Amino acid sequence: MDFGFTTAAYVVAAILFILSLGGLSGQESAKRAVWYGIVGMALAVVATLIGPGAGFWLLSLILIAGGGAIGYQLATKVQMTQMPELVAAMHSLVGLAAVFVGYNAHIELGNLLAMDDTARKATEGFAALLAKKDSVEIAILRVELFLGVFIGAITFTGSVIAYGKLAGRVDTSATKLPGGHILNASAAGLSLLCLVWYFNTGGFLPLFIMTLAALFIGYHLIMGIGGADMPVVVSMLNSYSGWAAAAIGFSLGNDLLIVVGALVGSSGAILSYIMCKAMNRSFVSVILGGFGGTSGPQMEVEGEQVAIDTDGVATMLNEADSVIIIPGYGMAVAQAQQAVSELVKKLRAQGKNVRFAIHPVAGRLPGHMNVLLAEAKVPYDIVMEMDEINDDFPSTDVAIVIGSNDIVNPAAQDDPNSPIAGMPVLECWKAKNVIVSKRGQGTGYSGIENPLFFKDNTRMLYGDAKASLDKLLPLID
Repeated sequence: MDFGFTTAAYVVAAILFILSLGGLSGQESAKRAVWYGIVGMALAVVATLIGPGAGFWLLSLILIAGGGAIGYQLATKVQMTQMPELVAAMHSLVGLAAVFVGYNAHIELGNLLAMDDTARKATEGFAALLAKKDSVEIAILRVELFLGVFIGAITFTGSVIAYGKLAGRVDTSATKLPGGHILNASAAGLSLLCLVWYFNTGGFLPLFIMTLAALFIGYHLIMGIGGADMPVVVSMLNSYSGWAAAAIGFSLGNDLLIVVGALVGSSGAILSYIMCKAMNRSFVSVILGGFGGTSGPQMEVEGEQVAIDTDGVATMLNEADSVIIIPGYGMAVAQAQQAVSELVKKLRAQGKNVRFAIHPVAGRLPGHMNVLLAEAKVPYDIVMEMDEINDDFPSTDVAIVIGSNDIVNPAAQDDPNSPIAGMPVLECWKAKNVIVSKRGQGTGYSGIENPLFFKDNTRMLYGDAKASLDKLLPLID
């Protein structure tokens, strides 16, 4: 198969990936966008397998089938609540793949430089691509594979820690080793020295030392970021995985890998920046492991939490004219989205104005709540973003908080020493009445207390969200 077909296939695949990325910006076009991505990836894989320099088809097909089977099993068994940690786990595999490819390129490059001219002309596969490069290109290749390994190693350990925090297997609080950011800066400085060393010698030792330093940076950076910022971290690691793929694409001479990596890297970076702006966080601060965070004692919360039963909630809702529902990760855990959808149908049938308020980082992944509500067939036009609905709370009769905590925490505005200080939140406490559906009296994912639960107009509906809503539904007239 000639290069013309492969190049044409790569161009079509790249266009499909761009269409896929663009379509994911809207709920109505998301399903079609996913299919664009599936077709584009299938085309890219086929073009690579039958393109110039390809080989080991049987082994490749076996590996693809094995990976596909594992992916299928994961996709069918994973719950929606586990989707954020699954994404983090996938990012770690991309980073690890970049490290392996980079080391393979290093080995192939070493073997090539040890050959004589006759042997180089007889090379095949990846080594044949390297044989066509002159000394300047070889030097550039060293930098490319070095950067690919560096970014990949950071992505790998960073994603593993992010997975642990999202899955609750690692402490979600911001944790740093003694020395804090100086350790990160020292590891980065050591990596820079290793780059100069590797550029001049091409030896294994500087590449290996840099890999260890990068693995530490990824671990320590993400350990230093608290649970409240995890959605931004997941988006940021997505960007890292894209840049790692792009760097490896340069090493392999694969144009499509460069384009796709750049698309993922740039879109992830843009999304991370948008989310940081929405949370009033410094983008640089987050990517540097929470540098510049607040310090000092937090304000003490006064008062008591007042419980309410489903009969009391039903009375409030039956008498209300306007209702705003704020979903959070607790709704996903309880798998209560279908019950919420039924509640909305009943309330709207009574002529009540019912809408959803979605915070940019609700859940533990960007768009997490939107996906759950779409799955439950909630109409798109009543799902509002924070900026669209925040000013409407003072004129709202009842605000229902289902499994949310940090995104409705007044401490973000009132307590300068709070870990979420300055983060824009949904100001549901300004509604006439607030109902909070919550399992118990524990703190949220960031581990801080929420003054909302102690306010005079707030009532706590304790228990599993789905079970509570199932009891409530028959009481709605």
